[in-house]
Amino acid sequence: MLDRSIAPSVASVSIMVSLTRRRALFGVLVGATTAGMLWLAVLAVPPRSAGATLFLVLFTVTLPWSVVGFWNAIIGFLIMSGCGDPVAAVNPMAACIRGDERVTALTAILMCVRNETPDQVTRNLTPLLDGLVAANVAHLFHLYVLSDTSDPETILDEDACFIAFIAKWRDTISITYRRRTANIGFKAGNIRDFCDRWGADHELAVTLDADSFVPAETILRLVRIMQVNPMLGILQTLIVGLPSVSAFARLFQFGMRLGMRSYTLGGAWWQGDCGPYWGHNAILRLEPFVMHCRLPVLPGGSPLGGHVLSHDQVEAALMRRAGYEVRVLPVEGISWEENPPTLMEYIRRDLRWCQGNMQYWRLLSLPGLKPVSRFQLIFAILMYLGSPAWMGLVAIGALTIAFADTATASPARAGFGVGSALFAIMLLMIFAPKIASSADVLMRRSVRRSYGGAVQFILNVASETLFSFLLSPVMALTHTVFLFRLFLLRRGGAWNSQKRQSHAVPWHLALAAFWPHTLAGLAVIGVIAETTASDVGYAFMAAGGLASSVPFAVATAAPLVGTLLARIGVGRIPEETEPPIMLLPLGLPALQASAREPRERP
Repeated sequence: MLDRSIAPSVASVSIMVSLTRRRALFGVLVGATTAGMLWLAVLAVPPRSAGATLFLVLFTVTLPWSVVGFWNAIIGFLIMSGCGDPVAAVNPMAACIRGDERVTALTAILMCVRNETPDQVTRNLTPLLDGLVAANVAHLFHLYVLSDTSDPETILDEDACFIAFIAKWRDTISITYRRRTANIGFKAGNIRDFCDRWGADHELAVTLDADSFVPAETILRLVRIMQVNPMLGILQTLIVGLPSVSAFARLFQFGMRLGMRSYTLGGAWWQGDCGPYWGHNAILRLEPFVMHCRLPVLPGGSPLGGHVLSHDQVEAALMRRAGYEVRVLPVEGISWEENPPTLMEYIRRDLRWCQGNMQYWRLLSLPGLKPVSRFQLIFAILMYLGSPAWMGLVAIGALTIAFADTATASPARAGFGVGSALFAIMLLMIFAPKIASSADVLMRRSVRRSYGGAVQFILNVASETLFSFLLSPVMALTHTVFLFRLFLLRRGGAWNSQKRQSHAVPWHLALAAFWPHTLAGLAVIGVIAETTASDVGYAFMAAGGLASSVPFAVATAAPLVGTLLARIGVGRIPEETEPPIMLLPLGLPALQASAREPRERP
């Protein structure tokens, strides 16, 4: 093992000074923009009543996520369009790797599973192991399948599948299958158990989820970067969605693909060595992770006490506190995951994250955290607190219209010119990451072709924008109800497994899940339409997704709809235009469907 006490610091004084200036500039930009938006809000809705004051308070809560996302997007766009090597601009050491450096580090690959379909897990692992064998480095890697499965039937399938999988690779690469009988500490506890048992046997560890796909080429690149920078504690890849035949997943991941591109580059520019960790598709340096990243058990009972659910960003903060870097590798097409195939599955996953992020309140007082790390924890909290704030704004607007003597009392119409400008600027900031990435795609001929050509791409941007307008209010109300249960009723969610395969959602299940959303949406639209017909456009933008949530959930889950969208190229991503060779062994139905589609012109 390398003696970390004498390991040289990779970051020079000049780089640290540059990073400090970047953070100062970013802080000034965010602060000035926030102040400007608040000034416009006060002009549009003067605080002359309790309702107007509450409106301004709630609007203030929504600002951090929008303003930070806006400036991340602007900076990301400038890097994408103005730098010959965007990676070098935000992660210089990663750009130094040629790809032929000798791999020497002993590396564990951690596949964490819980009540998953084992055949799908081995499907994603097989190309990875084949690649390591082909590169003649299999002897340096050890795969650990870390199971927390509790379902008796799945346990039987797991045992049969993974025992056969180990036998197949016995003479080629080391594989260990371990199943815990108790899910203590959830996924973080699963990895901690590995660290306590086998962490000392390896220098590095690659973390994977059951839906992860990371090819051998990517893992070798991550290892090489870690080898040249001994003070790099965590290196996170930019994760994109695998091609899917689910309508929901296709549109969702198309939007995420655009948004993440500029957002991650911009964030990496000012976060630098205090970057993000998303818990999977990343590589860890085990010695400092074992020593410094053990998560505290929070006092009190569930839902906000006990073991930490959203472990990743906390572990990143602890790694930085120990003096090690946490960085992101903002490169597309090297790391994938499967996105939820339905709205209901997406909500199931998102509410678990919501509950975990709310636990961060208890961790803000941890001593020694870097200022950027504390900001990231606060920002993660505000990501979800913004939802009830948005719902509060919608409710105040609807009630003001309902009880006002004139239409001008509406916050949407008060100070009409300023209010309209404020509304337009907010939409611009919210969609800025997608706008920035879309502009960059349209500026590059080869990238346009990878998305099916300019016309196809523009139509898909329009489709995804409509999708976002329908999805966003549904998620905002869902978060609001969940946070009410969490804080007032002390009821959280359950750590359940995901249904990852495309499947239909019956009408009765959608109605049972989304009837409150439907009633809320119809109420807002009805009140505004009855009182001030000229404001009905605002009403549909704010509540149209709520009113249509049931058919939206059913239609975006329908397998026939998803297959049709895949065949005509709706939600098309570059992997469907020219499938990377490493994805072909997965036999993805979306690639088969897109292969029957005629090639588009640029």
